[in-house]
Amino acid sequence: MNFFTNNTSIKLMLFVYTFLIFADCTYSQKLKQPNILLIMLDDVSPEQFSCYGVDGWGNTPNVDKLASNGVMFKTCYASAMCAPSRVEIMTGEYGVSTGVLQNGIWIGDSRDNVYKNHQAFGKLLKDAGYATAIAGKWHAGNSKPYDEEVGFDEYCLWEGLKEIKDLPGSPKFKGQLEDEKTTSRYWHPGIIKNHKLLETKPNDYGPDIFADFIMDFMERKTKEGKPFLAYWPSVAPHGTRTGAPTTPHRGEVGDLGPAKNSEDGRLRFIALNEYIDFLMGKVMTKIKDLGIEKNTIVIFTSDNGTAVTAKTRGVERGSHVVNIISGGGIKQRGATGELTDFSDIAPTLVDLAGAKLSEGKKFDGKSLVPFLFGETDAHREWIHGYISTSQLIRTKDYMLEVVNPLLGMPKGRFYYTGDNRNQRGYEFVNDNPKHAKERKKFDEILKNLPALTIDHPFWKTKKGKKFYKQYTKPKTVEKHLYNHKDYKFYDEGLKGK
Repeated sequence: MNFFTNNTSIKLMLFVYTFLIFADCTYSQKLKQPNILLIMLDDVSPEQFSCYGVDGWGNTPNVDKLASNGVMFKTCYASAMCAPSRVEIMTGEYGVSTGVLQNGIWIGDSRDNVYKNHQAFGKLLKDAGYATAIAGKWHAGNSKPYDEEVGFDEYCLWEGLKEIKDLPGSPKFKGQLEDEKTTSRYWHPGIIKNHKLLETKPNDYGPDIFADFIMDFMERKTKEGKPFLAYWPSVAPHGTRTGAPTTPHRGEVGDLGPAKNSEDGRLRFIALNEYIDFLMGKVMTKIKDLGIEKNTIVIFTSDNGTAVTAKTRGVERGSHVVNIISGGGIKQRGATGELTDFSDIAPTLVDLAGAKLSEGKKFDGKSLVPFLFGETDAHREWIHGYISTSQLIRTKDYMLEVVNPLLGMPKGRFYYTGDNRNQRGYEFVNDNPKHAKERKKFDEILKNLPALTIDHPFWKTKKGKKFYKQYTKPKTVEKHLYNHKDYKFYDEGLKGK
């Protein structure tokens, strides 16, 4: 064998050996059970974060850094209201599967048994060996986070007077109230930690308490050498029953609103969102100080769009949420036009943890792991958003919103978007024959996502009748089917009827 042959063979062997090492490292990295921090904010649209490129909404440098170091999805859909979003993120299934379509629409026994009928990621990761904790706001059904079917070992949650009264010894809440039935979630808050009422003080701030709980949990589990899942469904920046609160960085201690005027309200909201970013910075520093930065994956999202201007609306803005995933060896992509929705999060967590669904169970979503780790540059062709009886479907080039036969919009509104995002530059193409082929694809998708129609038994129940009466009022219909006056960035012609 001559030198050329030997040299070629050596090079080939080295190449194969290097490839196998790289492949093994990538494979091992995913098998290692990374720590997972899942953060879900309450009632805030993507443009409130400076990395999404919309001016006038303050600065969020820590969230921006998370985005630049990992993957920031330009387009992610949830539901346009908290309960269905929180159930979707827990189960990886759409409302059409779970029966949870709006805070007031829980079909069948879903309010009591959704996590018995569908698997929660907390339980799945706990069974896979993870330590699990939740801090902030639950509001995702009658099951408690510490129930066996939900799977959280520890919790620190904002709770109401009823939940406090039900604690052993029926302790008396001495903190601040937002109204006669609602404890404060911000100043002097009502918080239960692992079955005990916290004795908070007037200058204690709820978001601080939840962030401290998350950091303490991460530190303890790191010292124990156990992988952790820390779920942080924040109470912020959702307003109080009386308006927008102040923060430790802006305004008087104890002020839960109302704002002095609309501009004061806007500035309070910005300040609150910037305070969340400040807390994010503290938590990310904690991860770094614990030496677990390379083995901790952080997912940052929101349950629905901003209240009043987006929440409960059947338009894209209602379901469009921030979604940033970073850390733990995830490929640094920055902003991406790939699509994802909340049904993808549970299968992603299960994939990362090496957990398994029980036999006969399923996800509606798809694991993001291949895309996050660079095994593929594509994720999925379409995503789904929903609220009440409205449905949305999105592809990279087209968007269909407010498909709602019950409110007189059986065809919805169909748009060609091209590469445009954030509701800008959309072309209304409902009856345009050039786009009929693409519209047909959307109709095929919707066949497997049937809307809640007028003949459904839910509307004959007491709760269904009450909801229907409010839902079909002219002002409610107008709000649901169309964008807020300050966000009418594209044609909302009535041809969708």
